[in-house]
Amino acid sequence: MAALSQADEAQLKAQLQDAVVSCTDRCLYQSAKWAAELLNSLPSPEGDGDGDGDGSDTDVDSPMSDPRPQTPSVHLPKDPTEARLEAREMPKYLLAKSFFDCREFDRCAAVFLPGPLPKGASNPTASPPSTSKPAKGKMKLTTPTKPKPPHFSVYSLSQKALFLALYAKFMAGEKRKNEDSEMILGPQDGGVTANKELPSITAVLEEWFVPLSTSGRKSQGWLEYLYGIVLAKGKNEEHAKEYLLQSVQRYPYNWGAWQELSSLLGTVEEMQQLILRLPQNLMAFIFHISASQELYQSTDEVHNALTQLESIFPLSAFLKTQRALLHYHAKDFDEAEQIFSNLLRSDPHRIDSLDNYSNILYVMGMKPKLAFLGQIANNTDKFRPETCCVIGNYYSLKSEHEKAVMYFRRALTLDRSFLSAWTLMGHEFVEMKNTHAAIESYRRAVDVNRKDYRAWYGLGQTYEMLEMHSYARFYYDRAAALRPYDPKMWMALGQCYSKMGKVTNGIFAYKRALVAGSYYDGGVGSSFGSGEGPALGGGILDPDVLYQLALLYERIHDLDQCSKYMELVLAQEEGQEIDEYGDDVGGGVGVTPTTSKARLWLARWEYMREMYQRAMELANELCQDGVEVEDAKALVRDIRARMERDKDGGQR
Repeated sequence: MAALSQADEAQLKAQLQDAVVSCTDRCLYQSAKWAAELLNSLPSPEGDGDGDGDGSDTDVDSPMSDPRPQTPSVHLPKDPTEARLEAREMPKYLLAKSFFDCREFDRCAAVFLPGPLPKGASNPTASPPSTSKPAKGKMKLTTPTKPKPPHFSVYSLSQKALFLALYAKFMAGEKRKNEDSEMILGPQDGGVTANKELPSITAVLEEWFVPLSTSGRKSQGWLEYLYGIVLAKGKNEEHAKEYLLQSVQRYPYNWGAWQELSSLLGTVEEMQQLILRLPQNLMAFIFHISASQELYQSTDEVHNALTQLESIFPLSAFLKTQRALLHYHAKDFDEAEQIFSNLLRSDPHRIDSLDNYSNILYVMGMKPKLAFLGQIANNTDKFRPETCCVIGNYYSLKSEHEKAVMYFRRALTLDRSFLSAWTLMGHEFVEMKNTHAAIESYRRAVDVNRKDYRAWYGLGQTYEMLEMHSYARFYYDRAAALRPYDPKMWMALGQCYSKMGKVTNGIFAYKRALVAGSYYDGGVGSSFGSGEGPALGGGILDPDVLYQLALLYERIHDLDQCSKYMELVLAQEEGQEIDEYGDDVGGGVGVTPTTSKARLWLARWEYMREMYQRAMELANELCQDGVEVEDAKALVRDIRARMERDKDGGQR
């Protein structure tokens, strides 16, 4: 992506300003915030180092200066019909928006959409029904019939008013759904309750879209966005993708539509097919990077694309966060922590993505820094789910798992679709040996985001704890498909196949773990769902994986291959690490319990092959290492006895 010209940069500013206003008008506040932050991350004009000017020579206090914000429109002129309808609806629109801002969603929707009264209020003017029987000979009073409402047409409203009303109905349904769900992981939580407003919203939107081609009106893209959300809620994902695609093509600066589109992608192949259908603009470029990050594609191509975007938006906290998350997924925790630390220093009140930062600090074991992060977040806003996750991670690091669960529950009470809290709460339930609650937490996590490999991996581990290996294998498969270059996924799969008796599949999985390990340096620590892989740096393979491979070959009686892998285990003690001058400076894992087990196996193997000299050397090394000493001493006695017997037999 080439650098922007001055005209292109001016047009981009105008488009982002228009996005902030348009999203705010429709109460899409998160999208408006995203666009505003991106707008302010553009470099300041020449000579505006203090950020107080706008490149204009007019004095701020001059009567010639206009105090109203300038939001030039860069889109095609509005449809005359839309402009006329919006002007006519302005008083009602302002009333409806004020209701929405006060979270009175039903009142907001009722301003523009006729609807039934709440149950029990169908005839508010009638007297309460009498329980006494009517007197004989008197006429029984009948309830007056309810007058039919006048015919309502969605085409009598502007698209902005219709969107606001339908979005308010959607939010009212979500609010009632959360209220009906009651406690987290309770009997009514999960798929038991649904948004009961979705059918009515769907009916109105279908009434709008069906005659659209013949009505002469031009869609603006906002109703397609809302319909895409409704279809996705109803699990009609392919249909939802089509409408979201139409939305971003008609109005590309609604970041919420791009996020919904990204949530419907399950694989890299799906993302690549979708990108071919996207408009070629800056927003599609940003979407490609964000979707790649969510699919754990921490490649040089993605990093280079991110660098190009940062040249346009050098101050963007969003892009810096994407960079940090790419390093996090690649197990480069030091670099990710440094980026998040700089972000926190530049904007200490920014809560977004602090849950990911706390995960990094947890993995690195930085308890004081995690406590400090929790204090900052708590002082800024204690009722944000990110804040609760930060504090929950702190208590988890202190092994106070009950308190950690309490804070993760609090995060989910604030936002039931907050992915990190479901996954982290599942980890805590595993630590507390509450497998049923752990499974339910992980299932809710993959319902929210099926790309969360940690939840799939956690399900596999939980079912493995229950010795349900077929279930565990299925979930490990899903985790490995999402993270094919993460050795830990393949190690777990190999172990599962081994317990199921599928030795050949286990050998294949462990070999994949060795190949995948070459992509990582192993990180600085281990945690549930992320940690050290087979490649430990400097060309060292994980001796545990090699040892398990050797044992599998022993189970199928291929002792030659088994001995080769046992020799490879021993070779990892010394290793081979090359410095910048090309010299071998060692860098092996040293003596470990795994290498000692391999040495003992090889000593017995050489003893069986009557290679007594090598067997004696290996056994003596075991005695010196102080591991498996008793077995090694017994083997030394056997070797000496055999050598003396062979010597006596040779003399006779």
